[in-house]
Amino acid sequence: MAVAIVIALLVLGSIVFHIFSPWWMTPLASNWSSIDDALIITMYICAVAFIALNLFLAYSIWRFRHRKGNRAHYEPENAGLEKKLTLWTGVGIAAMLAPGLIAWNEYVTVPADAAVVEATGQQWQWAFRFPGEDNVLGTAATAHITPDNPFGINPRDPHGRDDVLIETSELRLPIGKPVKMVLRSKDVLHDFYVPQFRAKMDLVPGIVTYFWVTPTKIGTYEILCAELCGVGHHAMRGTVVVEEQQAFDAWLGEQMTFGQLLAQNEAAAGVRLASADIKPAIGER
Repeated sequence: MAVAIVIALLVLGSIVFHIFSPWWMTPLASNWSSIDDALIITMYICAVAFIALNLFLAYSIWRFRHRKGNRAHYEPENAGLEKKLTLWTGVGIAAMLAPGLIAWNEYVTVPADAAVVEATGQQWQWAFRFPGEDNVLGTAATAHITPDNPFGINPRDPHGRDDVLIETSELRLPIGKPVKMVLRSKDVLHDFYVPQFRAKMDLVPGIVTYFWVTPTKIGTYEILCAELCGVGHHAMRGTVVVEEQQAFDAWLGEQMTFGQLLAQNEAAAGVRLASADIKPAIGER
């Protein structure tokens, strides 16, 4: 009897906690309301199953508790009950999967007019790359990564020369514009996640992954790594600033391109070479 009461109180406490809990999803700041819908549908289906099964368990414990003179009815098989359980379990699973599959199809079907931004993850920081005036990102690979070329852009690809490089962990995006996020990892498995966008995707070494999103609210949001990637995983954070198109264009115009980075590196190498060729005059040490 006591066990039945405890189970019933557990169900009641769970419902009360859900109603009055201060923890809930962050306000939505993107177009992905369908992902919220899929999560909410899944939660309510699971809630109905949790409440029904546990109350049935509590009722069964109370109704069929041991009483003197009562004998249990032994029924090893019940085909009708098994068919009903299979049917309703299948209906519940289908109801949970369908909204998620619909949302996923939208999530990876990038609009034709979407801009492109590349996010690169490494232990334990983020960096970003925008295409230049040609609107095409240059090819990149880990084989091209050097201290002078941290993004690993192919120096022989002409499309990469005007790519805009953001070596800080702050990404800026214009409001109301669809953006395809292209994701690369330099080392281990990472995950790009902005909770307010409801957008996340793994960065897999050797594979380019992607998703798309349309920011809908101006503000500053945190970028998290949602995959355990080493001892500094907790510190792998960044920010994405959603702003008006004019402010975004002004910010982007202030950033360095890959061609400018190459020219800067060549100039620095020339200075070092010239310094090495200077011989001290007689009497100098």
